[in-house]
Amino acid sequence: MANFNRVLLMGNLTRDPELKYLPSNTPVVDFGLAVNRRWKDANSGENREEVTFVDISAFGRTAEVINQYFTKGKPIFIEGRLKYDQWDDKQGGGKRSKLRVVAERFEFVGGDRGGAAGAPG
Repeated sequence: MANFNRVLLMGNLTRDPELKYLPSNTPVVDFGLAVNRRWKDANSGENREEVTFVDISAFGRTAEVINQYFTKGKPIFIEGRLKYDQWDDKQGGGKRSKLRVVAERFEFVGGDRGGAAGAPG
């Protein structure tokens, strides 16, 4: 059976990126992304909007560049894959899980790169 795991998202960071290092010294950055969907309600004619919040992780050089050039509120385009994490809750004693996006590529959106013209992406 064929499989395809690809995610394309464009939105704004909901918090500043948090850079950490794995025991292997690989950089990893975590941040939140808000993605808006706007449409016109067919019944009422009202403009509607919903916001989806997505947790994003990136590794290696991608993580370092995102940490360097992005802050809360900045727009970003992400290309990546879905990852399903599971763990045991040490406080509640049950299983926990979370679906996140692992960013493999990103692009700057808009004209303001914080003075980083030509920065890798």
